[in-house]
Amino acid sequence: MIKWLRRLRAAFGASFLWLVCLIYFTQGFRSFVWTAVSYQLKDTLKLSPSSSQFVFSIAFFPWSIKPLYGILSDCIPIKGRKRVPYLVIATVLSLVPWPILGLNAMSRSSMWLLMAFLTVQNLGSAMADVVVDAMIAETVRHERASFAGDLQSVSWLAMAFGGICGSLTGGFALSNFDIHTIFLLFSILPSIQLLSCGLVEENSVDSEAFAESKLRSSQGVNGNHSSLDEESFSEKKSNTSITRRKKSKKGSKNKTVSSKVQVSGKLDSLASQWFQSLKAATFSLCRAFKQPIILRSMAWFFLAHISIPNLSTVMFYYQTEFLNLEASFLGTARVVGWLGLMLGTLVYNRFLKRMELRRILMWSQLGLAFLTLLDIVLVSRVNLTFGISDRIMVLCGSALSDAVNQFKFMPFLILSGQLCPPGIEGTLFALFMSINNLGSTLGSFVGAGLASVLSISSGSFDNLLLGIVIQVLCIFIPIAFLFLIPKEATGISA
Repeated sequence: MIKWLRRLRAAFGASFLWLVCLIYFTQGFRSFVWTAVSYQLKDTLKLSPSSSQFVFSIAFFPWSIKPLYGILSDCIPIKGRKRVPYLVIATVLSLVPWPILGLNAMSRSSMWLLMAFLTVQNLGSAMADVVVDAMIAETVRHERASFAGDLQSVSWLAMAFGGICGSLTGGFALSNFDIHTIFLLFSILPSIQLLSCGLVEENSVDSEAFAESKLRSSQGVNGNHSSLDEESFSEKKSNTSITRRKKSKKGSKNKTVSSKVQVSGKLDSLASQWFQSLKAATFSLCRAFKQPIILRSMAWFFLAHISIPNLSTVMFYYQTEFLNLEASFLGTARVVGWLGLMLGTLVYNRFLKRMELRRILMWSQLGLAFLTLLDIVLVSRVNLTFGISDRIMVLCGSALSDAVNQFKFMPFLILSGQLCPPGIEGTLFALFMSINNLGSTLGSFVGAGLASVLSISSGSFDNLLLGIVIQVLCIFIPIAFLFLIPKEATGISA
């Protein structure tokens, strides 16, 4: 493991590797504060499961429009740089809401204000995720393509490690600190991330080359006119002083008008260049999207989300209200889930990269169906008949389900990095992740709708078993659409 990290550091540089790992670690450590948000919605604001699901769905909506951030960072440089300035903006957006929520009681006591601040925070986190994904794609494509899987793996391992730390400390923090203190403590990590943005050097993009060439051309023309004026003046040096003053004033006015025209022309040419860049990026994105490995894979992954109702919020209420599981234990369960994610990443990178995607995804869906049966056993209380505690059931379900989900996720990330065309790395990565996040959000709405239809609410879980049975049956739907995945596609080749 240490030798592997040393190889990556030698290949990509210590500062770049540090920033990537820090950003992904922060993304994972968000479990530290979002567990507190869940309890804030349930215990302080007294929201129902469907209302809490609504708040989370709206708050996480910025993750569904990530192509917008990708297009901005790909096509509109800030002071000649495409990545670091946007990373700074994103970090500021993800940092500012937490101190406000921690210091202002009214902001966290109103559902709408809390939802607004959480949405801004997710806007910053989503933008940072897009930018760092684009930086990874650029580095892999231009410098060390052979390290594509390794760099993506170390990124996810950093996020998993952050998730483990966040889940462990989050449960402890909920038992020992007020929620507003947890909000303030979490703001430390984005602050470190903001300072770390200055460690990474980025080559300047010559975004003003066209405007400068036009400016030089304009200056050349103005210079010719000046020399002509001088010749005319030498030929007419017998003119009166009044005539010379008139010409001087006229020349001054012409010079002022000329400078204004130059500035206006420079702005127009820069806007035109941005428009052409956006247009070229759109066409490149369309060409990339037509590749079967991308289009059909994204379609399948989106379908796999929306066809399965997400009952995670309902299960959170069930575990805390009916099973009376405390926050510290749920934090431990999430740690086991992150360990499962790390296990899934390592197993995939070691054994599954050359396996056909269809086989990986089919077995992943079957595994998820089997693991959801554990929820049926838990809710039906059959586990107690065999002397298996509720805690063991929750721990096993968290670890294995996260590992299986990672088997589905890793291939698409690696393939997206290898297939993205030059200049639209951020956009293509963002498009894939937005489809994933939008599908997940729609799946959450489907789950909230199912819970509403079955009258599942806080303190009323009589029909939860039926809801989980429906969820198990829906897991088999994506298997019928595996033909969308190109038959020859594997985790390392298109």
